[in-house]
Amino acid sequence: MFDSASVVHHLSAQRYEREVRTLRTKLLEAQFRLAEDKRFPVLLLVSGVEGGGKRETVNLLNEWMDPRRIRTHAFEEPTREERKYPPLWRLWQRLPPKGTIGIFFGGPYVVPVVQRARRLISKAALEVEIARIRRFEQLLTDEGTLLLKFWFHLSQKQQRARLEELESSKKTRWRVGPHEWMYLESYDRYTGTAEHVIRATSTGDAPWVIVPGADPRYRALVAGKTLLDSLEERLSEKRPARAPTTAAPRAARIDELDVVRALDLSQSLSREQYEKALEKWQGRLAIASRNPRLKDFAVVAVFEGQDAGGKGGAIRRITQALDARAYEGVSIAAPTEEERAQPYLWRFWRNLPSRGRFTLFDRSWYGRVLVERVEGLCTEFDWMRAYGEINDFEAQLIENGTVVVKFWLAISKEEQNKRFRAREGTPFKKWKITPEDYRNRKKWDAYQLAVSDMIDATSTEVAPWTLVEANDKHFARIKVLKTLVKAVEARLEKG
Repeated sequence: MFDSASVVHHLSAQRYEREVRTLRTKLLEAQFRLAEDKRFPVLLLVSGVEGGGKRETVNLLNEWMDPRRIRTHAFEEPTREERKYPPLWRLWQRLPPKGTIGIFFGGPYVVPVVQRARRLISKAALEVEIARIRRFEQLLTDEGTLLLKFWFHLSQKQQRARLEELESSKKTRWRVGPHEWMYLESYDRYTGTAEHVIRATSTGDAPWVIVPGADPRYRALVAGKTLLDSLEERLSEKRPARAPTTAAPRAARIDELDVVRALDLSQSLSREQYEKALEKWQGRLAIASRNPRLKDFAVVAVFEGQDAGGKGGAIRRITQALDARAYEGVSIAAPTEEERAQPYLWRFWRNLPSRGRFTLFDRSWYGRVLVERVEGLCTEFDWMRAYGEINDFEAQLIENGTVVVKFWLAISKEEQNKRFRAREGTPFKKWKITPEDYRNRKKWDAYQLAVSDMIDATSTEVAPWTLVEANDKHFARIKVLKTLVKAVEARLEKG
């Protein structure tokens, strides 16, 4: 794969300047069209051997185009703060919004390639990372991102000559240190690992482009023209490949199970039973939340359910037992303009807790397979693929030490109507009821169908759903508290 990239291509200065003038003009035009169009973002992943021209090429791209619409980020070994989150968290924080260009040095590749080359991880562990990266990139391209990946290559002989050239000049010797020479001495191990990773992650939607790095003029034109051709091709499309539907998707079942309808909603607690249980479980939660070992993991609690199902009340009984400095409540509504410019999971990645903290989501990433599915706000392709993306997202959280607890609060249609009427008659609760709540009742069966499919597809061994019989608020609140406390205590005992 890398042999042909070691061939030196020579371009005359005159030809290079002539082509660059045309290229710069067209790149700027394409960039302005991208900013005006705002249908998709562009993400460049830049990697390669030391001295291969990565830095110089990225600098040129920023020079040739409007740098105000380009965000460049370098990813080396994660910082101490970044290690408190799942590995891909830092990439999610820096994704470019629609209409802009993002450049990632290294991206998700730098850590696994370096670790495997140094024999710090096994071959099996590398394959796990490769699979994670492929799923991440597939999610981005499915969401519309134009993803380009450049590997700048030099032969070992060319790399040595390049490092010696940089070191010989007072202006550039600062760019060469022990780090660069170490990579040279381990050239075969690093390039061998990189070649394997590149072959495994070069897909139709996100192919790798191998850029010969020996001649600076040639590599600059290869990168610039590849970017231009890809941008112009995507911009020439009249509409996104998968446009949102204008009507609700068909009512197709994943299977015939309906676990929600099977719940016994008559379960209840007396006031006396409730007060006694509330004191017990809030006390245990308070003790668990102050355990020094909590600093080693985070807690994410997800609350979904029908309108007026009691999510807010259950959340308040949890927060009453927590130090206000140790948790954050995140209420999810319709996405903002900023959030619509990103992949749909972006706003949830950015709100994840670091280790030692709780985050309580009042509605969550499941909106895609619930309201967006039922209301026709996304395509059937989008909500069907979301099941796998959500499972992968939650698996990454758990692998990083996060306790994930998911609650579906179920009430009957009759109980919901009763609560709606009660809210209308209570001055300080009127704000909770809107015309949309009544409109959603007309689609009760469609939502029940979507809920059953969601639970069936996303109640995994590591992140199961807890179905809460919520017609009786006392019963529901205690079941939520008890489930959360036991999950946190189990994680503390695990160490």
